Amino acid sequence: MQRRAQREERDQRAKRLSRVLVCAAAVPVMLVAAGCSSDSGSGESTDKAANAAASASASPSPTVEAAAYSKLPEPCKALSKKTLEDLVPESKSGKEGKSDDVSTRAGCSWDSLDNNGVKGSQFRWLNVSMLRFESDVTRGSGDKQAQEFYAKQVQESQAVEGAKGAKSEPVSGTGDQATAVRYDLKKKEGTFKQQTVVARVENVVVTVDYNGAGLAGDKTPSADDLMKDAKKAAKEAVKAVSEANGAGGKAGSAPSESASGSASKSPSKGASNEPSKGATDGPSKSASKESAAKS
Repeated sequence: MQRRAQREERDQRAKRLSRVLVCAAAVPVMLVAAGCSSDSGSGESTDKAANAAASASASPSPTVEAAAYSKLPEPCKALSKKTLEDLVPESKSGKEGKSDDVSTRAGCSWDSLDNNGVKGSQFRWLNVSMLRFESDVTRGSGDKQAQEFYAKQVQESQAVEGAKGAKSEPVSGTGDQATAVRYDLKKKEGTFKQQTVVARVENVVVTVDYNGAGLAGDKTPSADDLMKDAKKAAKEAVKAVSEANGAGGKAGSAPSESASGSASKSPSKGASNEPSKGATDGPSKSASKESAAKS
């Protein structure tokens, strides 16, 4: 009986030990499983972050249509010798406007005084300015910016202080869109006939200012004749812009569908964005050639 009891006690001890060993062996397995699970979560987070970064880098950056024209012609050579002889016959040379960058802003002016002594004098002043717009993601395409500036330029040319009888009309066959504005400006020296033609070709705006007056009793020039000459000069200047960029056919094209029928901003002096004051100025103090050139 005693031996049986001892055997049973040993068997029970063996069973308890077996259970302890089984539990001890299970602990590392659980730890390993927990470790794998933890690593899997970390890897998944890393993958998600990498995917998000890749998605962000793959998203397209803002883009804008490239400007058609990248340069401007030499402003004092934008008009032919024949045209200059017709419009400003007494002018010896053009005066180039100041510009920080002639590829985006350029202009040239000429003045002419045909002095006939006691019989009076004929005064003419001609200015060609060109402004080119670069495409920019914040401001939009060069073409769009040029359209906006064109509209302002015509509007301002119709609102010059002291202008009398201002009229405007569309001009065909000159770039993508063009508008002519005319008015009279009376001064003590005489009545000045102002003609302004604003034209746009692609991302460039060309403004031609041309005025004339009969001084010291000479007859006032015909506004129709002056406007005809101004339109001719504008067409040549637009063509010069196109040719400078290797696109000679654009200058004489019909207005594009995108061309707005409304007009835009006032004449700019030389290569400036600001409205030209000299465009409507005749001789300020006398009919001499020197004072006319300064006006």
